[in-house]
Amino acid sequence: MRVALRRAAHQIFDSPKILDDPLALRIIGDEEARKLKATAAMEQNRVSRAFRAFMAVRSRYAEDQLARAVSRGAMQYVVLGAGLDTFAYRNPFPEGNLRVFEVDHPATQEWKREKLAAAAIAIPATLSFAPVDFERQTLEEGLEAAGFDLRKPAFFSWLGVTMYLTEGAVMKTLDFVASLPRGGGIAFDYAVPKHALGFLGRLAFEAISNRVAGAGEPFRTFFEPRTLVTKLSEIGFQSIEDLGTEELNARYFGGRRDGLRVGGSLARLIGAEV
Repeated sequence: MRVALRRAAHQIFDSPKILDDPLALRIIGDEEARKLKATAAMEQNRVSRAFRAFMAVRSRYAEDQLARAVSRGAMQYVVLGAGLDTFAYRNPFPEGNLRVFEVDHPATQEWKREKLAAAAIAIPATLSFAPVDFERQTLEEGLEAAGFDLRKPAFFSWLGVTMYLTEGAVMKTLDFVASLPRGGGIAFDYAVPKHALGFLGRLAFEAISNRVAGAGEPFRTFFEPRTLVTKLSEIGFQSIEDLGTEELNARYFGGRRDGLRVGGSLARLIGAEV
């Protein structure tokens, strides 16, 4: 919900939009949308602006990379840890060109279905829910049960997840994606270690890590950028692109009059092709 609120805030407070998502406000519900609109002053502080900028740009980047994969022949899109992501309900590709699979914990998907129903957002025929309890089944098993075709290329997005898993679990998922037919790929974000950050970044790191640990979901895995790129190359990924604050601002935030930018982010984005 916190991530969905940041995407919704971007629709209200920022122009032009990095991520144009007409469903972002509807999916959070009328009450949350009302509360969000009432916090205009708080939403304009530097920390709030930088945080929602990253939430918006990581979704935009994943969707940009997806479009490239579709042009290479990918016809399946897997949203890992989908949460309240809305892509499947505003899918711009012609019906039959792209099948979307949302992977999440069964309880989370049930909650999302309730939010969709309350917002009167229809579930399209091109979407398949893939409820996966990783304590009981593998990602491959969950996807196959939902109709995923292992013989066809697929693109995956994996946002806001890797830092909460063990490194072994992260690499296992990446191994699976790399094993699929050529033409697909993945976009994901990852956290860098504290020592790689500047002074302000380390302060933000402490604040956020304490908050998520207090919520019962502590950060577990961090990657040095060069090390991660090497690992991805070794397991078969190609055309690997690693983007930090400077690269994201140059690509997506240049020339803005409102000054919206990603600032000192604790995470980076990676795009890689299969």
